[in-house]
Amino acid sequence: MTDHSHRARRLLARGTLSVAVVLALFAANAKFARAADDQRHPQDLAELATVRTDRVQQLAAEVDDLRADVEALADETNADLDGQIGTPSLGYLVEGGSTPVVGRGLTIRLDDAPVDSPLRGTSIDPDVLVVHQQDVQAVVNALWAGGAEAMGLMDQRVISTSAFRCVGNVLHLHSRSYSPPFVIHAIGDPEELRDALDDSTAVAGYVRDAKDVGLGWSVETVDTLELPAYSGATELDEARVPDDVEILPGLEEALRDARRDAAATQSRTPQAPTSPTGGGAADD
Repeated sequence: MTDHSHRARRLLARGTLSVAVVLALFAANAKFARAADDQRHPQDLAELATVRTDRVQQLAAEVDDLRADVEALADETNADLDGQIGTPSLGYLVEGGSTPVVGRGLTIRLDDAPVDSPLRGTSIDPDVLVVHQQDVQAVVNALWAGGAEAMGLMDQRVISTSAFRCVGNVLHLHSRSYSPPFVIHAIGDPEELRDALDDSTAVAGYVRDAKDVGLGWSVETVDTLELPAYSGATELDEARVPDDVEILPGLEEALRDARRDAAATQSRTPQAPTSPTGGGAADD
């Protein structure tokens, strides 16, 4: 399921504690790299893929446990500081994927054309009969644009650093592999999310192909969607802040207010009298 253009042609207060998370993730990666040789079976690729997938799930569970420990330590630290450090807002936790989310939304399914489709083996481009990476990406992007508050792909939470790719007809996400049908869950206003899908040119191209050649496409409104918290590594290799986005909004104003308050406090503090020559405090 490589990337093709045929659709277009047819149309906290974590401080040093956060370091513990990074170190834990490095340790998990190292453990994975040191997988015993007797667990590797290069002569049986299917079995190797199964072993690796199970190992990834096991390590992901360990990461979740370590992250929970760090969260508990951070809460204890905040409690010791008697509220001097603020607690992240619920919106921040939802956007970061660190908390489960429940709410109304949509479930979208994309699937390859049936294997017994009469179009297979004809002059039609075989690429048109399968779901491609850009098709899934188009749906995800449209849902974010439509105001999705949280999203899941297959059984995993999708966050800002999530990246999926397709090799053959297999989708890879967070070191796990999936075959079609591909299921996307999005929590948000169902009507606004549907409108966003309808407004997407890329999604419209896929929907036309679905009608013409039998690709799987369904959009279902769900009253109660349950998305798990993100499970996986949280390190970020590279990031850039757009030129028109202010870093830490309100920081400069807060610093100015703090300097003004400090100056006002100092001016109200009584000063010890000095001698006429400025040599120190005057004697009684």
